[in-house]
Order: sequence, then structure tokens, then C-alpha cells
Amino acid sequence: MQSVAPPAQILIVDDDPVMVRLLAHILVPMGEITTVSNGEEALLMLRERPIDLVLLDVDMPGISGFDVCAAIKDDPSFADLPVLFISGHHDVETEKRGLEAGAVDYILKPPNPPIVRARVRTQLALRQRTQQLLRLASVDGLTGLANRRAFDQTLALEWRRARRNHTSLSLVMIDIDYFKPYNDHYGHQAGDDCLRSVAASLGRAAERPGEFVARYGGEEFAVILPFCGSDAGLALAEKMRQRIAALGLPHEKSPIAGHVTISAGVATLRGETPFASPPQSPPQSPPQSPTDEASLIQAADQALYSAKAGGRNRVHRAKIA
Repeated sequence: MQSVAPPAQILIVDDDPVMVRLLAHILVPMGEITTVSNGEEALLMLRERPIDLVLLDVDMPGISGFDVCAAIKDDPSFADLPVLFISGHHDVETEKRGLEAGAVDYILKPPNPPIVRARVRTQLALRQRTQQLLRLASVDGLTGLANRRAFDQTLALEWRRARRNHTSLSLVMIDIDYFKPYNDHYGHQAGDDCLRSVAASLGRAAERPGEFVARYGGEEFAVILPFCGSDAGLALAEKMRQRIAALGLPHEKSPIAGHVTISAGVATLRGETPFASPPQSPPQSPPQSPTDEASLIQAADQALYSAKAGGRNRVHRAKIA
């Protein structure tokens, strides 16, 4: 069976309730419609749910449509989000200003239903193709997991979300133990097969919505865990370690086991509402206090280094001050 594409998410931003109802009526066959009455609400909505296209009034109280569009385009998370201005201004200068602000099209009031639908349909089709290309560009060709580019983008997004909402964010860095001897002994084809098997097992272990597994590079993987406290992050990393061991992939050149194993390091940005899990007491690396995405990665990396220095095939976490 072919999967059915989810309906397009269309956001209408206009302070005129009559115009909002008219546009929603015109566009209701084309997707799910969300409406807000000002620019502040629009920017909040974009951070709360995925949106595929914005119809934005030029003249609104508070933040103007031009400023809202500029704010959208200044955020890398929304760089490819199409914005269509709607306005009663029929002069060339206003239309030119809207396009210069980053809008992809300009619709005049009163709206002509066939024209509005045609222009929205065109932009949604372009959006879909762009998203497909971005997905292809974000996948690691060997393992099928997200690649480093997608990891960097996702971590930046989740870091901002966690800081804004005061929620916890955990990061797990994972390394296959003694992978170079494995490659040298079994050959690169077997090494690729090993990477694919480990990647598949890690991906299956991440079960909660939002958990994000990526190939970080070489034999290293990374797992982003939104809304996840230190204990829960540690528990998931340990579950992953056990699952890889349970694969039983032979590794004659490993000095610690006769099968493939992994080491992992966990670091956490503490929030006010972390998910709880049974407390754990593993060896801990020196205290770290992540202040941005880079320092969170560094803390998880140091915890991973501690796990490897402690004998490998184990999980350590960074103690956050």
C-alpha cells in the first residue's frame, strides 16, 4: 500500500475576520487551515507546529506583515517556508516591497478564488518538491539514518526549543568499539554491513516521538532526546548498548568481547520537566555546564571518552553542574 501524504498545513494571518473566513473557505479543500489575527501570534504558531505555507496580511496592528515576513526569513528553520502576501494595496511599490521582504507571491484583495487556489497550489507543489530534496540531502547513504547535516540542524532546533520552554534535552554520543580492527580483519564490505546493522538497531531503540538518531561520522552515532532528563537519557543509552551486544556480530579482534560492542556518553541540558526513569549509578565524567549546542556535544564527547577509557562496552554520563 502507498502511504497517504498528510494534508498541507496552511496558516492565514489577518486581523479582518471576514477576510479570514473568506480565505479559509477558498482554501479548505487544499489542506488544514489555521488562522491567527496578528504577527505575534503567527510567529508563535510557527514555533508550535509545522506549517507548509503562510498567507500574510500586509496591514495589521502591532507588527506589520513586512516585519513578520522578515522575521520568518531571518530564522534558518523557516528559510524555505513560502509566504504569500495578501493586501488591498494595488500599487507597484507595495508589491515590490513585499517580494523584497521574502514573499514568493502577492495576492490582491478582494481575492479571486480561482487565482488564489492556483497560486497556493503552485507554492505547495514547490514546497513538497523542496522538502523531498531536503530529505534526500539529509540521509546518510550507507545506513539510512539522518546524516551529520541533519543532526546539526535538528540539534540547533531542539536546543532553542528546550531553552525557550525550559525543558530538558539529552544527547547521546556512541562509538563502535575497536571498529578499525574489525574493518582490517573482516574487510570493508563487512564493515559496511556492521555499520548498517548497528544503525538499524539504534534506530529501533529510539521509540518516543522526537527521538532522533543520526550517523555522526565514521563509526560514530548521535541520538538527540528532547524532553529527556539525565536518568532517562542514560537508560536509553544503556538499552542501546545492550541491543548492540545482543546482535552477536562476531568480532574476533575485540579485546573486550567476542562480538561487536559500543561505548556511549550522555550529556543533558537540564529543564524543569524532564522525563523520569529509574536512577542509575555509572561512573561519571567531570562536571560540565553546556551553554550552547557545541558545549552539549563536547560534554557528551567527554563522557564517551570516559567510557572508552574505562574499558569500553559501557555508558558514562557527564555530570551537569
